[in-house]
Amino acid sequence: MPFVMTRVNVPVNREQEELIKERLGKAIEAIPGKCRDDLLLGLEEGCRFYLRGKEQKTAYIEVSIFGNEDHRGFDVFARDLTEAFHEVLDIPAGNIFAKFDDITAWSVNGMFIDGARWR
Repeated sequence: MPFVMTRVNVPVNREQEELIKERLGKAIEAIPGKCRDDLLLGLEEGCRFYLRGKEQKTAYIEVSIFGNEDHRGFDVFARDLTEAFHEVLDIPAGNIFAKFDDITAWSVNGMFIDGARWR
């Protein structure tokens, strides 16, 4: 399951939230084996960020992906993710930061999934 946790320092209305959700749901499909039905998305607004010593529109995004150590599709996803936040929330692309984490073990519904045994 891919998990994307986003933090922004701009207000986000319901329409913008839906647009972000739809765009990321489509973008995640760039990563082999991932789809919108499996995407867990969190959106936290009103964070305080100081970039280059001052407050300015900023997004910090953590992307956690299980079972893709080769990072296939990450480049396309990163591009689409950046475009979505820039176009929907008017955050400059240079102020959108994404951190990618490789998940090697996961649990869902009480079931432990170890990447070494998953293959």
